[in-house]
Amino acid sequence: MQPPWQPRPGDVIVRRPRQAEIAPVQIHLRRRGVPVRGIASPMIIVYGFVALAVLGSLLLWLPISTTDGDSPDFMTALFTAVSAITVTGLVVVDTPTFWSGFGEGVIAVLLFLGGLGFMTSAAFLLILMGQRIGLQNQLAIRSGLGVSQLGGLPVLVRNIVLTAVLLQAIGAVAMFLRWYVFGTLWNGISAGEALWQAVFHSASAFNNAGFSIFPPDKIEGESVTAFSGDYFILAVLSGLIILGGLGYLVMYELITVRRLSRLSIDAKLILVGTVALLLAGAALVFALEYDRAGTLAERPTGEKIADAAFQSVVARTAGFTVIDWGETQEATKLSTVALMFIGGASASAAGGIKIGTFAVIILAIFGTLKNRVHTQVFGRSIPQHVVRQALVVGAVAIAAVFALTFALAAIEDQPLGDILFEAVSAFGTVGLSTGITGALSDWGRGIIIAAMFMGRFGPLSLALLMQGREEVEPYRFAEERVRIG
Repeated sequence: MQPPWQPRPGDVIVRRPRQAEIAPVQIHLRRRGVPVRGIASPMIIVYGFVALAVLGSLLLWLPISTTDGDSPDFMTALFTAVSAITVTGLVVVDTPTFWSGFGEGVIAVLLFLGGLGFMTSAAFLLILMGQRIGLQNQLAIRSGLGVSQLGGLPVLVRNIVLTAVLLQAIGAVAMFLRWYVFGTLWNGISAGEALWQAVFHSASAFNNAGFSIFPPDKIEGESVTAFSGDYFILAVLSGLIILGGLGYLVMYELITVRRLSRLSIDAKLILVGTVALLLAGAALVFALEYDRAGTLAERPTGEKIADAAFQSVVARTAGFTVIDWGETQEATKLSTVALMFIGGASASAAGGIKIGTFAVIILAIFGTLKNRVHTQVFGRSIPQHVVRQALVVGAVAIAAVFALTFALAAIEDQPLGDILFEAVSAFGTVGLSTGITGALSDWGRGIIIAAMFMGRFGPLSLALLMQGREEVEPYRFAEERVRIG
């Protein structure tokens, strides 16, 4: 028998592995998704606001909250509480005559907390009590503020609250001096009454709420109509509204960076958009209502300019007014609807789809028309996922406004223009009205309540849901074109 083969010195042995030895090893890892529902998710911000709205409704439902000592119907209490917590300002009853001092105090607290945001307010209370803010709460705070940083959030929350309180205090002092020390709001007013009026309206202006508590037997006209010729008060209110609509982060950049060229793209878009919208809104109101009876026709030119500028300021976010919107022409209402839909800055007291979202949509449109692959501005490219989110928020907001307008038109017997104005005012948490709010049925008020919640939390909630469901696609299907246009 032949002996088995043995390698000789110097031979190289090459083994061919068997198929079982070279089979790929498959490891299945379970991905840990980001929760988008429940108390352990960023949606806790929305749940918190709902809880505050319910609590505020119960407090306003008490007999002590009304001037006549009787409990209001729950729909009135709920509508007012939601309007305050969402810093909208729409009302179904006359605030100074219907609600008592206690009721006005509840409204003031609700709009202050609504302007700050639930998580910011809750985190600040924890800081005051010396409690530690957990990681989950810090993630929720970060989502609510729209920042990427995680470290230093307690300091950021503290600075936001202190800045808000300081600016509202400055506004209150300025109005108190004008209404009591160097002038008088009405004859025989006491220091306590003047101080309360100043504090309430300062908080209402900075938090972009638009609530007013001037007694009708002392101050004639709706809202702040009586101050159409008072440049000082209009300037103070406008300054508070603009600062509240910019938000803390933009104000912080302006103070610390100082040079416009070094500002972040977000801050630049907000500032440029704010200035452009303010100028455009003032020019439209001035031109369209210049000689219209019932609005600006009977006022001097200086007051016309001041009133038009003030209405441009409040049209995007706050519900104060110096003109009767029921008397304005349809073109003015339509331009105001556009401003209310856009709103103010993200992570501020303002509503709407936000200036940043609107700016990104406009930039994406112009970039597409120029056949650009990337959306660019100020020498920077905006990430594609941000552009997609902006387009989705804008499209969903338009669909929501259409649905709300359709529902109101199907229920209420009011002009379509007034219904559209009311729906966008509620969705944009602005608070302007042509005067139909009080005439709405319970079903109509329910729709407006839903609109205020959707406007305050819809874009934010949608963004949080999109962030929570973001997935990395393991493969991509073959492309096929679809005809557009």
